[in-house]
Amino acid sequence: MNKIIEKQIGNNIRKIRESVGMTQDTLSAKLQLHGCDITRSAIAKIEVGQRHLYSDEVILIKEVLGTDFDSIFYGIN
Repeated sequence: MNKIIEKQIGNNIRKIRESVGMTQDTLSAKLQLHGCDITRSAIAKIEVGQRHLYSDEVILIKEVLGTDFDSIFYGIN
């Protein structure tokens, strides 16, 4: 995947996470409760574009953050 795109998607996820007042630890814990084995460190790497984001993770992140795919892929206004 294109590094610039991964970085932008990660930044979008960070902004959404912060807008709902959630920490990386909390996001990680909620994802784990939904069966996604992901650490806080992995969340941090996703947010700065240093780790690939898998489709099942995108779906769960969307659900846990209560957002939509457009916000994840294109950003929030």
